[in-house]
Amino acid sequence: MADAPQLPDDAETRARWGNFAWTPENAVKAQEIMGRYPAGRQLSCSIPYLDLAQRQVGAETNTQGWLPIPVIEFVAREIGVPYIRIFEVATFYTMFNLVPVGRYHVQVCGTTPCMLRGSDDVMAACKARGLKKGHTTEDGLFTLTEVECMGNCSSAPMVQINDDNFEDLDYDRTLVILDALARGESPKTGTQEPGRHTVEPLGEPTNLAAMETGNHDYRGEW
Repeated sequence: MADAPQLPDDAETRARWGNFAWTPENAVKAQEIMGRYPAGRQLSCSIPYLDLAQRQVGAETNTQGWLPIPVIEFVAREIGVPYIRIFEVATFYTMFNLVPVGRYHVQVCGTTPCMLRGSDDVMAACKARGLKKGHTTEDGLFTLTEVECMGNCSSAPMVQINDDNFEDLDYDRTLVILDALARGESPKTGTQEPGRHTVEPLGEPTNLAAMETGNHDYRGEW
């Protein structure tokens, strides 16, 4: 916990975000979200409301978005629960940013499958472009975070950048993605392996291969 970020709650933050309110478009979305849950279950709105608020902050700051304390307080008032009930949700889930981040939040998976498949090379590519773990670049473009498993082990190593996953990475492929984002382009998401579409095996199937072209019955061979 020594590296846990200190949540900004100074006068400047409160002056900037103390009057936070839904945009007209998000107010409609908030009503729709609230309508999903029965009376007395409004706390179920906490995650989608925090996500909606973070996205609104992101749109207003041209970043991936974060949750200033006054915004968390606003969400608590909207739901009608004590602040601590929403604060404990915001601080539990890493999908919520509690300090400002850049336009692109680069989250590199460092868990065992990605590590064994070359996540160190991904981190090295980030470093080569001036990204430093736990920090935002001076131009405000990138924030680099190392995270735990995000469920893409079959196409490791991978990173999540804002809402998109990039998989089957290496040093050079990571550079291509970062450079494209820096130019304002939209690089291809998902696997970066040529000829691969999702997480199907590379090459031809090696197990139950006869099932590829027909409903082969293997039971007599077992």
